[in-house]
Amino acid sequence: MTTIFETTLENGLAVRLKEIHTAPIISHWIWYRVGSRNEIPGKTGISHWVEHMQFKGTPNFPTSILDKAISRDGGYWNAFTYLDWTTFFETLPADKVELALKLEADRMVNSLYDPEEVESERTVIISEREGSENEPLFRLSEAVQEAAFTTHPYRMEIVGSKTDLNNMQRDDLYAHYQTYYHPGNAVLAMAGDFDTDEMMKSICSVYGPLRSRKMAGANIPLDDSATTEKQVHVSGPGETEYIQLAYRAPGAADADFFAFTVLDSLLTGPSGLNMFGGGGISNKTSRLYRSLIDNELAVSVSGGLQATIDPFLYEIILTLRNDRPADRLLEVIDNEIDRLFSDKVSEAEIARAVKQARALFAYGSENITNQAFWLGYSEMFATYSWFENYVGRLEQITPDDLRETAKKYLKPANRVVGYYHAENKMGESA
Repeated sequence: MTTIFETTLENGLAVRLKEIHTAPIISHWIWYRVGSRNEIPGKTGISHWVEHMQFKGTPNFPTSILDKAISRDGGYWNAFTYLDWTTFFETLPADKVELALKLEADRMVNSLYDPEEVESERTVIISEREGSENEPLFRLSEAVQEAAFTTHPYRMEIVGSKTDLNNMQRDDLYAHYQTYYHPGNAVLAMAGDFDTDEMMKSICSVYGPLRSRKMAGANIPLDDSATTEKQVHVSGPGETEYIQLAYRAPGAADADFFAFTVLDSLLTGPSGLNMFGGGGISNKTSRLYRSLIDNELAVSVSGGLQATIDPFLYEIILTLRNDRPADRLLEVIDNEIDRLFSDKVSEAEIARAVKQARALFAYGSENITNQAFWLGYSEMFATYSWFENYVGRLEQITPDDLRETAKKYLKPANRVVGYYHAENKMGESA
C-alpha cells in the first residue's frame, strides 16, 4: 500500500500527500469544512453560492484569465458543494502544479466578491434552481428530505430556497467566505507524480504565510429519532410517477454504516460513495430488483447511502408502472425487509454483496484524480484510515450484524414515503 504523508502546517492547514508515479500528472484538491450543514434559515444555499463566487477572480487572478490559465497548461478544474463540505480541484501536468498551488492559496484569502458579479451569479443560481424544479426527482427529493428532519440543516436542499436566493446580499456571502475559507478550516489533498519533500517545500512556501481565523464551535441542532412514518405527496410535470423511501441512516463514522452498506447492496445493488464518478455495477441480482422488476411491478429500483458527519438518509427510489398500484410496491419492499429480520442471510449472499461493493469502491479509486479525492473526502467525515479499512470492515460483517442493523433502521417508523404524481400521466388526459 502506498504510504500517505500527513502533516499540519502551523497555520492549521491539514496536508495529505500520496505519491503515484504511473503518469506525469498531479491532482490538487482543497477541501473546506463547510456545506449546507453549516447554514441557517434565511441563508440556505449560501455555501453553494460562495463556491460559485470563488471562480470570479482575485487581484492576482482576474476572472477573465482563470479558466484560460488552467486549460492553457493542459489541465482541468471544478468544484462541488455538499452537505458537509465544499471542495475545489485542479488536475494538470506535474510540471504545472505550481499554478494550482498559487491559485487556490490566493483565492482562499483574496477573492473579490464584486457586487456586479454577485448579482450576475444570483441569476445563474436561481436559473439552476428553476431548472431543477422541472425534474420530478428533484421535487420529490426536496419534499422528502425536508420531511425527514425537523431542525437539522440536512433538511434543506444544497442549492437553497428561492426566497433565500432572492434575499441574500453580497455582504452575507463575503461574511460566509471570511468565516470558513482559511487554512485552519481546510485540508489540502494531493496525489500524483511528485517528490513529497520537494512538494512540502512548495506547499509551505505558498500556503504557509496565510493566516487562520478563530471559529466558533459548530452548533448543529440534531434531530430526535423518528417515531412515526411520514408521507409526502408531490405533483408536477411529466408522465412518469415515482416513490421515494427515505430511512434515517447512520453517519459514516458509525460502526453501523458498514453493515448498512452491505444491506444496501443486498436490497438494491451496490451504490458508489465517490460522487466524482467511477464505474457502475448491475443491480439485477439484488433482492428488490428480483421481486419488483423481474415481476414487472416497477420499471426500476435504486438505492443510495451517503457518507456524512451526522445521521442522514438511506433512500430507495422506484420508477412506477402506470398499471400497478403503489401500495403493492410498498408491501413487497416491507416483505423483503421482514425477511432480513426473520431469515438468516447466507454467507454466500453476503460475500456477493461485499464483492460488488468492493468492485464499485475500486472503480471509484482507480485514477490519480480519484485517489486525491479520497485523501480529502474521507477527512470530511472521518480520517483517511476509514478509506483504507473500508473493504476490510465490509468483509467482517456477519448475518447477525445485518439482522440487527435492519431491525434498528429499516422500520416504517424510521422513514418518509414520498409519492410523485405526474400531471400528464400516461393514459390520462392533460
